[in-house]
Amino acid sequence: MLKKTELSLEEMGRRAHIIPGQEPELKVSVRRIPVSELDVERGIVPVCEPMLMGNEAKYVLDCLQTNWISSAGKYIPLFEEKFSRCCHTSYGVACTSGTTALHLAMAALGVGPEDEVIVPTFTMIATANAVTYTGAKPVLVDSEMETWNMDPALVETRITPRTKAIMPIHTYGHPADMDALQDIAQRHGLYLVEDAAEAHGAEYKGRRAGSLSDVACFSFYANKIITTGEGGMLTTNNPEIAAITRNLRDHAFSTERHFWHKYVGFNYRMTNVQAAIGLAQTEHFDDFVALRRNHALLYNSLLRDVPGLRLPPEKPWAKNVFWMYGILVEDEFGISRDELRRKLAAKGIETRTFFIPIHLQPIYFSQHGEESYPVAEELCRRGMYLPSASSLKEEDIHFVVECVRECAAARWV
Repeated sequence: MLKKTELSLEEMGRRAHIIPGQEPELKVSVRRIPVSELDVERGIVPVCEPMLMGNEAKYVLDCLQTNWISSAGKYIPLFEEKFSRCCHTSYGVACTSGTTALHLAMAALGVGPEDEVIVPTFTMIATANAVTYTGAKPVLVDSEMETWNMDPALVETRITPRTKAIMPIHTYGHPADMDALQDIAQRHGLYLVEDAAEAHGAEYKGRRAGSLSDVACFSFYANKIITTGEGGMLTTNNPEIAAITRNLRDHAFSTERHFWHKYVGFNYRMTNVQAAIGLAQTEHFDDFVALRRNHALLYNSLLRDVPGLRLPPEKPWAKNVFWMYGILVEDEFGISRDELRRKLAAKGIETRTFFIPIHLQPIYFSQHGEESYPVAEELCRRGMYLPSASSLKEEDIHFVVECVRECAAARWV
């Protein structure tokens, strides 16, 4: 029987207050329509949802009508080619999820027991788990408050003779400082792997996320800018990495004879049906990126004068795609982040808290719980994201902002 790791908030001691509470209960929103002066029930404003606006149904129906529904079929190579072109890379390798893409990358680079991989503690747990799957150890670093990404200034202090790779994440769609990280990786002979799960279309100094490292890993979960429901992809300009990951995702079948295996492979194959959806989505790649950025610009214009809110970063050298529109709720706002979430939920507005850092996760706490990462903890304690779907309407954003501003104003009443 699988044994879970038990960890109570009391055992976390002074940092227990950092961990978010339970999700607030969402209620159906009732909004005033100015023209008619009627209260109209409008449902909820989801934090994110997929936008299927093109050939998804057509391509999926083609899969069904031709019986190509498994891990072979024309849509898989078509999707790989088109998505990798969007990332300005030569190769794309589709797989079952962003997590399995990360695991494939680690395996292809030979990461294994006794190795270490440097990752940010402020990330979704899949980043660290992919390292752990190989038997290697995730070594944590804190983030920059300016970008919410891995702090390059801290990375070099964590390198040991066992370090094999550095794996930054482009947090919430803002690229990490890849030139600084690439310089460190080259000087120490390390691999550089992008966790680009949240950064479809993001740019660093004019170069696309996915092309900034030895290999990059994307997620196509339903809340991502490009989705296949579940799915992932590796992008690279290295033909050897592409060939190895393509082989490993398919049980490492040998070209010499069938059912002949020289490596421990995985069943991480994407289906033709998923790839059909992904191809249709990728046909609108730039459109989806533009929608997310336009939503963020509108949010920024409406929230920038609200005291106590820190809006999402965008450095001059970056193109943030705002996978999620994240804000920090500071003391000056007047109520806590969790109280703001409860009030918005009562209006039918769904939100999410920022990631809980790896070092505070029950499964990793025994290894890292005594370590200190103040920026990551501050992001966890104050951070939340507002509804961010590509399908958001301007009226939805205005409604969300109106409710946020009401919460801010309430402290003066």
